[in-house]
Amino acid sequence: MRGSDKRGGWRQWLALGVLLGGLTMIGFAFREPPDPLQSRRLMTMGTVVDLSTYGVPPDEAREAFDALERRFAGWHHEWHAWAPEAPLARANAAFARGESAELTPDLATLLRHAQHYARASGGLFDPAIGRLLALWGFQQDERPPGPPPAGEAIAELVNRHPEVGAVSLEADGRARSINPAVALDFGGIAKGYAVDLAVAELRARGVTNAIVNAGGNLRAIGDKAGQPWRIGIRNPRGEGVLGWFELAGDAAVSTSGDYERFFDWAGVRYHHILDPRSGYPAIGAAAVTVIADSAEHADAASSALLIAGPSEWLALARELGVEAVLRVDERGAVQMTPAMAARVHFDGAPGWPVEITAAP
Repeated sequence: MRGSDKRGGWRQWLALGVLLGGLTMIGFAFREPPDPLQSRRLMTMGTVVDLSTYGVPPDEAREAFDALERRFAGWHHEWHAWAPEAPLARANAAFARGESAELTPDLATLLRHAQHYARASGGLFDPAIGRLLALWGFQQDERPPGPPPAGEAIAELVNRHPEVGAVSLEADGRARSINPAVALDFGGIAKGYAVDLAVAELRARGVTNAIVNAGGNLRAIGDKAGQPWRIGIRNPRGEGVLGWFELAGDAAVSTSGDYERFFDWAGVRYHHILDPRSGYPAIGAAAVTVIADSAEHADAASSALLIAGPSEWLALARELGVEAVLRVDERGAVQMTPAMAARVHFDGAPGWPVEITAAP
């Protein structure tokens, strides 16, 4: 689905017809110069993707957006974990049969990168739990209605120890899993990886000032007329934003939260970020925002840090190589590393506790 090539809230083209004294004034054209900000919104990869460039001629921006729209559609098909005809879904079916599967180059890259982040996070980030996600109803396009699955069914899958480390990538380009319980779902890293690829495409086209935002996985390059891009941090328990910070040059941000895909049952919220250790949705944090060097890095780190408990997350940030982290716990209290605290602005006195932690 294609949105407008102008972003809501920015100036629109002005079509002006003038009627004066019953006469139509013909021969005078009144048109604003092209807006330096060009934008497009896509619905793909199960989320909203916003593309923005600054200082790019409109026709060149449209050409770049058209190319990225095609690429996002291709990635959505190729990396889809539960559509039967998708290459990743076919690979998972092969693993379940004890067979090997051919991976596309991008899927092979995602696998290698996911294994790295699984090791760095001590297994808190692990995309091999696709069967658990399906059991909870999160491998479907619609929000699951509940109830939560039976505890016995969850325990049975957890006890089969599906881990991405069980998958090997062979020299012939095929992947093999020694554990048939493994089902890969790259939802915790794929959008970040796609954002990085999209930024590389824009740069190859000569674009130096742009933002690509895929459902909270964002990368910004350059600036906006010499001014940094301003990025808001969503309030996970209400309207509006908690605060904001600025990005310029080249930086990426990811926010993982319990408010994107969830269902409520018997007064309890069950969200899609599962703790591989228990098989249940992570508890303790409502949202985590990370600033990192790439969107993929930020994506994987924010997912793992949401799962980490209050006594674990700071040490894990160090292991994952991220310094700027903001964590909102389930009570609404905000914890920040010093690197994040130096960047975040709150409009007015925040109505929630704020704690600055030790540096990771």
